[in-house]
Amino acid sequence: MEKINPLVTHISDTALWVAVCRAMETKRRNALFRDPYAEILAGERGKEIVKNLPYGKSGAWSMIVRTAVMDEFINRIVGSAGADTVVNLAAGLDTRPYRLDLPGSVHWIEVDFPDMISYKEAKLAGVKPVCSLERIKLDLNNNTARIRLFERINHDAKRVLVITEGLLVYLNHSDVASLASDLSSQSKFRWWIIDILTPFLLEWLLKRNFSRFREGSVQMRFAPEEGADFFQRFGWLESESRSVSKEARRLKREMPHAGMYRFFSLFASKKKREFFSKLDSYFILLNR
Repeated sequence: MEKINPLVTHISDTALWVAVCRAMETKRRNALFRDPYAEILAGERGKEIVKNLPYGKSGAWSMIVRTAVMDEFINRIVGSAGADTVVNLAAGLDTRPYRLDLPGSVHWIEVDFPDMISYKEAKLAGVKPVCSLERIKLDLNNNTARIRLFERINHDAKRVLVITEGLLVYLNHSDVASLASDLSSQSKFRWWIIDILTPFLLEWLLKRNFSRFREGSVQMRFAPEEGADFFQRFGWLESESRSVSKEARRLKREMPHAGMYRFFSLFASKKKREFFSKLDSYFILLNR
């Protein structure tokens, strides 16, 4: 039997991790969403990554909440705001074109590394999406090809929604700035769903839970001091922001022992409470 590498060695490996988390949620009786393809996409390697990654399983709650909240954003923008094209950058193993109740007229475009797209196509062979689905094999670091793709989409679409779920944290600030600028240069790119961490949370995670993401081939880097205001200079304005901790409580998917932490925080000093309030991340809907 071929030995499985249980480590995260490429950013695409994080998609296997997320797929395992979505499979975990799908098995719950009161699941926030049902992703019938998550387990097969995660495969044995995904399970091994989660097994060997510290807090890989116990930290699943945040990815589950992220999936559910972004589902809400997408359903609203497509259903009420009239987005006719959805562009999922670094789509990974996302299966929304199969599991969401989307209009058949929606054109869904997934962009990711060639190996990831090929893997996904093989795993989902024979499965029919609910809308028009196009997959683009592209390294988003190739700026020339990226801009050419954005221009083509902009020409063909009327109102475009962009998604970068779980991507920005692995980029440096200049890369995010370049991407934000390229997206804003397209007149029909109207909405952008992102998730960002506070600098306090990123530093805390790198010291405690995910120290292996401080160095090496896959690093967590982007957590802007100014939060969503980082994107204003590129024409992207914050339309809606949701705190992960508050959404987790609303959806009843909080981190382990969250209730206990809240109880003890009642007796903490003001300084301590302010510190812990900064240990958060946000799901943000930007628009132009």
